[in-house]
Amino acid sequence: MSQRDRLGWNSFFANQLTDEDARLQWARVVEEQRGAYRIDGDADGWAEVSGRFRHDTAHPGDFPAVGDWVGVDRGIIHRRLNRRSAMSRAAAGRAAAEQVVAANVDTVFLVTAFGQDLNPRRLERYLTMVWDGGAVPVVVVNKSDLAGDAGGEREAIASRLPGVDVVAISAIADSGEGGLESLQPYLVPASTVALVGSSGVGKSTVINRLLGRDALRVGAISEADGRGQHTTTARQLVELPGGALLVDTPGMRELKPWTDTAAVDAAFDDIAVLAAGCRFGDCAHESEPGCQVLEAVAAGRLDRDRLEHYRRLGREAAFEERKRDKAAAAEFQRKWRQIHQAQKAMYKERDRG
Repeated sequence: MSQRDRLGWNSFFANQLTDEDARLQWARVVEEQRGAYRIDGDADGWAEVSGRFRHDTAHPGDFPAVGDWVGVDRGIIHRRLNRRSAMSRAAAGRAAAEQVVAANVDTVFLVTAFGQDLNPRRLERYLTMVWDGGAVPVVVVNKSDLAGDAGGEREAIASRLPGVDVVAISAIADSGEGGLESLQPYLVPASTVALVGSSGVGKSTVINRLLGRDALRVGAISEADGRGQHTTTARQLVELPGGALLVDTPGMRELKPWTDTAAVDAAFDDIAVLAAGCRFGDCAHESEPGCQVLEAVAAGRLDRDRLEHYRRLGREAAFEERKRDKAAAAEFQRKWRQIHQAQKAMYKERDRG
């Protein structure tokens, strides 16, 4: 198997190549550091995007991210291939900007931990982001050794998140029940798995155990809340001994899914299925007669808190959509102003001639 194939190259990427790409070497971004990209494949080392790439790229989400395949010539990135999947979030702040967390990911481990971090609403946010990006989510609940009833808590989370695998582990367990063997079915050679989660849930410890060495620094456990201190400061892709590829990401203090209302429906598929049976097509599931969603809540078949979070994420997604529409309209107007100014300058020059 070639180095390119080991890193996940397949026909999806090969079919994008043209005759003009013959001069380029193809490599995968394995680390990103403030606009510099460490690559591996036909070429390796550090690279940066060309001036033309930077000039022609209008949106932050179109720049290379960890997991992307890029065309390189002497350390300069000239092209980024289209992505099979992309895990994105809305960048912090008021501006409507996409931040790609990882690209071309097959499976996403949503890592949380028993105790204070086991928050269903946070997991639902992550699920919205993952489903929308085209990857398959798996909820990994770490630190089962600290839980009083790990099995019961896992079942409670699984019932809240229908259609999603929920796996309880202890990253420090040697083997047996709760060990990392339960993650092996998802670690297929040449497939890419991303790990995301809030700070201190043990993502770096999980990666170190899967690698069999301390490749990533791990912070000490806080005596106050039993949580580790997250030490990953940059996204990076590492290869496991079995051939699977893992992407670690820094802990996320703020998570606003870069998504739309359709993606929220996909993440809350159980509610969407119920909503299809409502009497009114525009039912808001608040007080309308014939609402199948409210009937399910009343009958105990749907958690009211899950419905409330569905509504909240729907409102946030609609707000982000409106911001993106405004940003797109502003960018369109800016480009037309530039074209108009260039035309005026050309006409003036012609008249002077």
